[in-house]
Amino acid sequence: MAGEPGATRRAAVLGSPVAHSLSPALHRAAYRELHLAGWRYDAIECDQQGLPALLGSLGPEWAGLSLTMPLKRAVLPLLDYTEPLAAEVGAANTVVFADGQRRGFNTDVGGIVTALSEAGVTPDGNVVVLGNGATACSALAALRQLGATDIAVAVRSPGRAEPLLAVAGRLGVRVRLIALGPDLASRRWQLLVSTIPASAAEPTAARLSAGELTAAAVLDVGYDPWPTALAAAAAKAGSSVISGYEMLVHQAAGQVELVTGLQAPAGVMHAAGLAELARRRGISDGSATLR
Repeated sequence: MAGEPGATRRAAVLGSPVAHSLSPALHRAAYRELHLAGWRYDAIECDQQGLPALLGSLGPEWAGLSLTMPLKRAVLPLLDYTEPLAAEVGAANTVVFADGQRRGFNTDVGGIVTALSEAGVTPDGNVVVLGNGATACSALAALRQLGATDIAVAVRSPGRAEPLLAVAGRLGVRVRLIALGPDLASRRWQLLVSTIPASAAEPTAARLSAGELTAAAVLDVGYDPWPTALAAAAAKAGSSVISGYEMLVHQAAGQVELVTGLQAPAGVMHAAGLAELARRRGISDGSATLR
């Protein structure tokens, strides 16, 4: 799929807003390391309404796309093929153009699985996911792969969780909805996965700080700025903390492999993303860390 080393191929991340995305830094670093001199990767602002026209405007030089919010669900009816995992989760974060088709995949699930596995987290006890969006659905699939079959999901509005419950049904995962609030303190969690914005997780962080809530491990899909209030509170409480940056890098590595057909240089991508975060923060020595 990569073609000739000097072939002109294009890829991009689409979303709204998209200017903050680290995907260009990660993918460009991979292309350099893989000696794909003719490849370019851009960030393109695109919302749900503009997605059909944008997809229709792409020429044969396009190899693939990364999708961020709010496009992961909106792209599904526009695809010619959807891999079974993306269909189960109801979200595709990757589009590969091959043989005249738009082919959709989900690498968020693999990113979460790898991030948790590398941290030595095995979710075989009480697990709770905060949120009910596309990333929460990917978290359910990742937790299923790691052996969890009974998962609590904390939400503000149970009536808006129908899509997530449908995903759980397709995955064969038992989900128990609880209120995003005091109900979280009902038990000691082995793993807490937050897929909600950092500001929305601040009350949960306060409960961790007050000792009202305990979790052996916390994965916060946020990563910039880091630490989030939730991550800081979890670390202070003695929890093992996993940054969403680890998920980000591994899902991007999966995208590179799908789009180019080559093994992704995950270590190089990890370093490039940290360097870009350091640049944005004005850290001249490149010492930004999320660990």
